[in-house]
Amino acid sequence: MLVLFTGVPAMQLAAHGWPEPRLLWGTLVGITLSAASAASFNHYFDRDIDALMRRTRTRPLPSGALPPVAALGLGIVLGVLALAVLLVTANALAAGIALASIVYYAWFYTVWLKRRTPLNIVIGGGAGASAPLIAWAAVTGRVELPAVLLASIIFLWTPPHFWALSLYRRDDYERAGLPMLPVTHGEPETRRQILLYTLVLVGSTLVVAPLAGLGLLYTLSAGLLGAGFVAGAVRLYRNPGTPAAQSLFRYSIAYLFALFLMMGVDALFTVSRAGGR
Repeated sequence: MLVLFTGVPAMQLAAHGWPEPRLLWGTLVGITLSAASAASFNHYFDRDIDALMRRTRTRPLPSGALPPVAALGLGIVLGVLALAVLLVTANALAAGIALASIVYYAWFYTVWLKRRTPLNIVIGGGAGASAPLIAWAAVTGRVELPAVLLASIIFLWTPPHFWALSLYRRDDYERAGLPMLPVTHGEPETRRQILLYTLVLVGSTLVVAPLAGLGLLYTLSAGLLGAGFVAGAVRLYRNPGTPAAQSLFRYSIAYLFALFLMMGVDALFTVSRAGGR
């Protein structure tokens, strides 16, 4: 749902308001289906390590609720439907980006990166950042700078979000043999990286405003929300422990939702002001 939500302001900014309903809902359905397809493939390829981790061992495949072939088949069907919906309601570029995001997440991240390098989350964040690109391409038929900037916010948000989770789930990742940063480089370095990425993330959210045509409402909201994120990262850096890591992980989810919500509200106000002139 969070991936889907990040595509909405991109469509508003690209269309300078709301796009026509068929394009709007078709694109959102296409984004949802592509994200669900990637998730299904992730469940299929990760079923062995999911069974070893407390956080994931109750998922449908390791728990035995579904056979692996069901997840594989579901991923294929959802992927085909995503491409079909985007081709019919949007355009080939949007469908192509959706296909690339599925392959990126299902194979490049899940099969290759996740099990081989502590940079898995850093590089793999590109898959989760695809919704603004799909949305912008659906409206304009192009991928332009504002779309890339919106995607970069999600890309930079991903490492501190997941590293906060990995700090209090470190034993899970170690048991599964996954090279997450706390396992390979230790918790102090992970906390330091979380703080550094958070600072860069917050700076990027402020830079986006003038380049994407956003106004004061978004800028103030990004500043306040970012201050909360930085404060949480500093707290975790100075006071290591599960409570601080859990708190930052939960805040990071609310942060991204609120940031893109205010982005969408600001985009509507910007259109209203332009119409008034």
